[in-house]
Amino acid sequence: MSRELARRIAFTIGALLLFRLGTQIPIAGLNLSDVSPALDLVSRLSIFALGLIPYLTAAILIRLLSMVWRGLSSLERSGEGGRRKIARATLGLTLGIAAFQAYGIASALTSIPGLVKNPDGWFVTTATASMVGGVVVLVWLSEQMTRYGIGNGLALILSAGFIVAVPQNIAGIADLVRSGTISGNLVLGHVVFWIAIVVVIVLVEGARRNIRVQFAAQSVGTRQLPVRDAVLPIKLNSAGFVIPVTVAPWIFYLPLAFAGFILGGDHPLVAATYGISSWGSRRTSFSCRSPCSCSPSSTLLM
Repeated sequence: MSRELARRIAFTIGALLLFRLGTQIPIAGLNLSDVSPALDLVSRLSIFALGLIPYLTAAILIRLLSMVWRGLSSLERSGEGGRRKIARATLGLTLGIAAFQAYGIASALTSIPGLVKNPDGWFVTTATASMVGGVVVLVWLSEQMTRYGIGNGLALILSAGFIVAVPQNIAGIADLVRSGTISGNLVLGHVVFWIAIVVVIVLVEGARRNIRVQFAAQSVGTRQLPVRDAVLPIKLNSAGFVIPVTVAPWIFYLPLAFAGFILGGDHPLVAATYGISSWGSRRTSFSCRSPCSCSPSSTLLM
């Protein structure tokens, strides 16, 4: 192993450890000492709670906009200066999306009894700034990993969050099977189902339609090129699987969020729509050791 490769591997490992350290730093002002320790709320309410999703969403939106806006498309092809302008526009859109999400999360946390020490406007401001700052740090860290580490920093950070949770999820499923809450056949059926889904996704993502193309004979200088046959591969799923999955929630939830701001979150229509959209999501209930500071029925939807 060369010294340069060892340095890149060490830098990547150190950056991932720094990312994991940030997921264990909670937002200032939370009263997590009264929350049941069996629940892993620290990583969900940390300064890196938003992850890189705002940056990924902004990049996809800019990419989609460049397909329909000729000025942005020409800017993308204008060289290094144009790419820098697009990068700045992506970062600005990232800050806007992150601030919108962080403000919504911080406002929702103040409505949970006992979770926030001082549920006032100052907490909302500091929590929003902390989560937005966490997104900026992760964007910078991913760029440094791509430049000085191994592989794509964005993909590594996104994958690290899922990989770390795999052992805990497997242990939880094993405990449920051992206690008889769910059957082993059900778990095996889910494993087979998801493996089949992954196989189908890979096949569809790699599917190509080969179109035969014939080039006529032509003269190039003193050379005479004969008739040639070639194959033009066209990707069947040109949109990929990341863009639809990332953009679809925004198309659905943005109008709902604006309706909540205008009509109020307790409006019957808004509440019913949120209730329908939360089917199948995981509700994490937490109990407090101090009965006077938190209601046992309080829930946090993550």
